[in-house]
Amino acid sequence: MSTFDFIGKGLLALSLMVTVNTVSADEFTPEDQQRWQQQFMDSVKQGRELWTSPTLGTNGVACAQCHPNAANTHPETYPKFQKQIGKVIPLWEMINWCLRNPLEGVPLAADDPKMIAIQAYVTYERRGVKLEPGKH
Repeated sequence: MSTFDFIGKGLLALSLMVTVNTVSADEFTPEDQQRWQQQFMDSVKQGRELWTSPTLGTNGVACAQCHPNAANTHPETYPKFQKQIGKVIPLWEMINWCLRNPLEGVPLAADDPKMIAIQAYVTYERRGVKLEPGKH
């Protein structure tokens, strides 16, 4: 048996083992789905609390003063060109622009739990709206 044949048979055996032992991504229990939905809704709740609180800034302004119920945030259109920043950005960068400017606060890291909660809230409020990245 040549080295090529040996390697080929080994790769075939490995791919068969992986195929046999793979679980589809959509094979979740109802309990898993319920737990994950609850975690998402907990994040949405935290996001609403942050959205309506002046604690993200230093001047007493809250996100909800300009965007009640996350209105006019259009998370479904990100990433898109944002005139204020002068380039295409994801939603979290626009949130940070608002934190720095109207709220006079400190920006959050993209993976900060507060940033994730804010994005979960604005996305939840816009549920059902057609996804249209890049649209103004």
